[in-house]
Amino acid sequence: MGLQQGGRHMARQTIRDIRRAELSQAAFDALVLHGIRGTTLERVAKIAGVSKGVVLHHFKDKDALFEGVQRKANTVLRICVTELLRHAETPLERLYAIIVGNFAAPVFQQEICHAWISLCSDVPHNRQSQRIQAVVHARMRSNLMSALRPLGVRDAPRVAFQLRTVMDGIWLRASFQIAPMDGAEGVAQVDYAARHLLAEAAIAPQDMDAALAKMQSLAGLILTTRAFRDQAMTGS
Repeated sequence: MGLQQGGRHMARQTIRDIRRAELSQAAFDALVLHGIRGTTLERVAKIAGVSKGVVLHHFKDKDALFEGVQRKANTVLRICVTELLRHAETPLERLYAIIVGNFAAPVFQQEICHAWISLCSDVPHNRQSQRIQAVVHARMRSNLMSALRPLGVRDAPRVAFQLRTVMDGIWLRASFQIAPMDGAEGVAQVDYAARHLLAEAAIAPQDMDAALAKMQSLAGLILTTRAFRDQAMTGS
């Protein structure tokens, strides 16, 4: 009897999670079409094909819905980076796992860039958004520092900040472009900055080439598969 009750509870949780994911996707689509100011609960409900009451059943208000969208987008990015970090055998490969992961196909798409800039515009006015972004940047800084320190970078914190700024800037630029920016172009721009910022560490160019090539190859083999996309979308 206890197992049956547990099974029914798990099924309800699964259905709830699926519905929340569908509504988060609908909110994301609304953001792409209308921007953060034009995205209303009514529009989200219409895109999802449900009533406004269903949206409010899963998200108490618009802020809670946007929080779900931000968490979802950041989860997909984190999974991309984490998957590549699993295959990094050196600090230099860790660095390029972070760079390539931030421009991987599942996450670096023009519509996602558009939604991202809309969400970022709300950060100064929304404490929950501020907390989410603080966590995201802290994770990015930690990952970068774990790669930069073993490389003998003298001012690793500043270099980490500069690399984060370059990556954010490319996402910003991609959101403004009329034509979509390819992820490989984003990686190339950050690679250019990284080589200049790491010049004092006297790292052999061929070592950087090899680390970059390995991570780009792995991204093409792993992050573009149907199985990985399904994993990233479910956040598992």
